[in-house]
Amino acid sequence: MAFVVIYDANALFGNTQRDLLIRLAQSGLVQAKWTHAILDEVQRNLAANLPDIAPAKLERLRALMIDAVPDCIVEEYEPIIEGLKLPDPDDRHVLAAAIKANAQMIVTSNLRDFPAETLATWGVEAKSPDDFVLDQIDFDGRVVWACVQQIADSRTQPPQTVYDVLDALERAGLVEAVTALRS
Repeated sequence: MAFVVIYDANALFGNTQRDLLIRLAQSGLVQAKWTHAILDEVQRNLAANLPDIAPAKLERLRALMIDAVPDCIVEEYEPIIEGLKLPDPDDRHVLAAAIKANAQMIVTSNLRDFPAETLATWGVEAKSPDDFVLDQIDFDGRVVWACVQQIADSRTQPPQTVYDVLDALERAGLVEAVTALRS
C-alpha cells in the first residue's frame, strides 16, 4: 500500500504544482486523497483569483482531478471535525479527512495551522509542497523527473520544455525540490 497523503486546497491551487502532485499519485509513489470540501475551496479560490474563468471549466477541472486519482475522495469524516482543535477551526476538516483516510501526511502551505504536536496525536505530519516533493525526489528522483517530463510533454499550447515546467514549479514555491531536480 502506498503512502497516504491528504492534499490541502492551497497545495492544489497552482496549475503546475497541482499537475505534479496528481502525477506523483498516478505514479504510485503516494496515494493522494482529498475531500469535496477541499475541492470546493480550490474552486472558490480559483474563481476569486481568476474571475474570467468559466464555472463550467472549474467543474471540468474538478471532474478531471477526481478521475485522475482512483479512490481519492474521503467521505464520512465530518463527525470527527468537532472533536479537533487547530489554530484555524476552518482547517479541522482537513485533519479529520487525514484521520479518516489513515493518512500519514497533510501537504499544505499553511504549516502554522497544523501544529506538529497536535498532528502527532493522530500519527499525521504536515509538510509544505516543497518539502513533500523533495521527499519524493529522495525516495525515487527518476519517477519525479518522469512526472515533470510528462507535464512538459502534455503542454503543447504553447509547447513547454522540462525547464519551463521547472521554472513554473520554482515560481510556485518548490524551490528546494527544483534545485534537487536540476542537479
